[in-house]
Amino acid sequence: MSEQDNLLNADGKQENKALENTTIENVEETVEETVEKDTTEPQDTQNESTKDTVINEIDNSNAEDAEDEGTSDRHNIEEKDYSEMSLDALVIELEKLVESQKIQAIKKHVEAIKNEFNEKFNALVEEKKQEFLDQGGNEIDFHYTTPLKRSFNEAYKEYRNKTKAHYKSLENSLKDNLSSRLQIIEDIKALTDLDGTMNTKYKQFKELQDQWKAAGSIPRDKYNNAWNSYHFNVERFYDLLHLDRDLRDKDFEHNLEKKTKIIERAEALAKDENSNRAFRELQALHKMWKEELGPVAREHREPIWDRFKEATKVINDRRQEYYNHLDALYEKNLEFKHGIIGIIEEKTNDPGNAHKDWQKKIKEVEMLREAFFKAGKVPIKVNEATWTKFKVAVREFNHKKNTYYKSLKKDQFDNLDKKLELIKIAEANKDSEDFVATTQLMKKIQGDWKHIGHVPRKDSDKIWKQFRAACNHYFDRINAKRNEASAEEEKAFTEKEAFLKTVSETKLSGEQKADLTIIKDYIAKWKTLGRVPGNKRKIESDFNKALDTLFGALDMNKNEVEMMKFENRLQDLSSSKDQRGLENENSFIRTKISEINGEINQLENNLLFFKHADEKNPLVKSVHDNIKKHTESLIIWKAKLKKIKIMENAKAKAEAEEKAAAEAAAEENTEATE
Repeated sequence: MSEQDNLLNADGKQENKALENTTIENVEETVEETVEKDTTEPQDTQNESTKDTVINEIDNSNAEDAEDEGTSDRHNIEEKDYSEMSLDALVIELEKLVESQKIQAIKKHVEAIKNEFNEKFNALVEEKKQEFLDQGGNEIDFHYTTPLKRSFNEAYKEYRNKTKAHYKSLENSLKDNLSSRLQIIEDIKALTDLDGTMNTKYKQFKELQDQWKAAGSIPRDKYNNAWNSYHFNVERFYDLLHLDRDLRDKDFEHNLEKKTKIIERAEALAKDENSNRAFRELQALHKMWKEELGPVAREHREPIWDRFKEATKVINDRRQEYYNHLDALYEKNLEFKHGIIGIIEEKTNDPGNAHKDWQKKIKEVEMLREAFFKAGKVPIKVNEATWTKFKVAVREFNHKKNTYYKSLKKDQFDNLDKKLELIKIAEANKDSEDFVATTQLMKKIQGDWKHIGHVPRKDSDKIWKQFRAACNHYFDRINAKRNEASAEEEKAFTEKEAFLKTVSETKLSGEQKADLTIIKDYIAKWKTLGRVPGNKRKIESDFNKALDTLFGALDMNKNEVEMMKFENRLQDLSSSKDQRGLENENSFIRTKISEINGEINQLENNLLFFKHADEKNPLVKSVHDNIKKHTESLIIWKAKLKKIKIMENAKAKAEAEEKAAAEAAAEENTEATE
């Protein structure tokens, strides 16, 4: 018998004698388990009419909700986008739900949070694992956890414990409620056989009806059979009422009034834009129709039932349309996610197999993972397959990435051995007194170090500091020896000190050509005075400051002045005993050029935001002025770099000639001795 038939029986239109002898025992033993349906998805039944399908869906939803009425609260809990939340936020959200909401209403939310947390945490573990392996760790020794993971596990465990306790309590409650309802059925059945006035029986009947309404939920698989039995015996009692037509008519009128209000509410719901909300309230209306109201007069039964079914169909059709739209959206999400999986597979098979290539691919795949998580739902029938395919694609990518870095690690350990050998050489020779031969050796191993390549990250800083310390120790010894004052250097200092006073007191004539000649003569004279002791080289910067004062008084192009001052500085660096003076200056200039290029690029990018703006716009003009200023500055710094390269080449050539001459002299001495 269909659910539609059940409702018609309640109005007294049909009878089912098979239920006449229903007892508590056969209700519990003969009922077949109700077919469960998903109340959130529209269903299609091929062998029923459209209207009957609608009613069956409503009634089966009521049967499911009867098991645990608290689940209706799930519709009042805000649905958040958990994919946008951090691990911390997910833990906080889980703890809040478990603490403040009914446990039976949050299953969907908790499972969504759990899935999102696990995905994000697993990704974090993979990242930490890769860092561990990159630093030379063994995969079998890797272990990672955080207080955050423990907090999540504790909150989820509390949810599971509360759920278990709730359903244990619910099971006992449902059994008690079933016993109460079945007893009510038995009491209604007994009314027809009791002695007494009709008014007394009617009053007892209404009390039993009120008890039925308040009896609470019962097990889902017992719901339909208990309901059918209840309404069968209600009908029998109404058959008895025909003996007292006034009471029956009064009850019919009351039921008609209430059912009409239910229909009017259903018709209003048919206009509600929120189809899901309308469907949920419609379920409650059907439950009221079945649970709380009895039949109406025969002439009203079919019209009001048809009217109620029509309103029900409208609501269900709109809900079906909503889910059809969702299906289309889910299909688009599915297509998008398949596209992401395809791109990840392409990245996995990409021929680029250098560290730089992998770093780029790792960042791109991470962005693709985020896009996959944010893409939304897909059809439930392919959800698991899509998720599995995505995991396989990411797993294959990570496997290939790990294979590459494992091979790279072997090369890094080979490089580590090579650099450790260079450290041994540097430390063995850092105190050598043979400065000519050892200087060449130290320079060679420094060059070898640069060309060896990367070592494991955990060793990189340590061995570099060890190597640099040995090299610096040697070159500092050379510098210390060279900085020992000599009589000649002391004489040069005295002469330069006197000459500096002359330069500082010079008053220029104002004639540019003549004044420039004087300054150049000062520079030339200063160079002829020779080298001063290393601990008194401040006089060189004092001389440069005096020159700055004189140049500042000239009406000359600032770039020309800057280059003249720089040439003087280069001469000073070149004549210094500090081997690293020119190298440091070269490095400083290159850094400066890189910084200026970066500033120019940034300013040019900024102009893109003003491409439609008037050139006279103050902001645009300011950007152009800054670009011009940086471009002029770049010209000077490039010229300086060119000058210093010339100076370095000249110095290297002189040193090579000096070395060759020394070797030739040594060879001549050897031949003479022989």
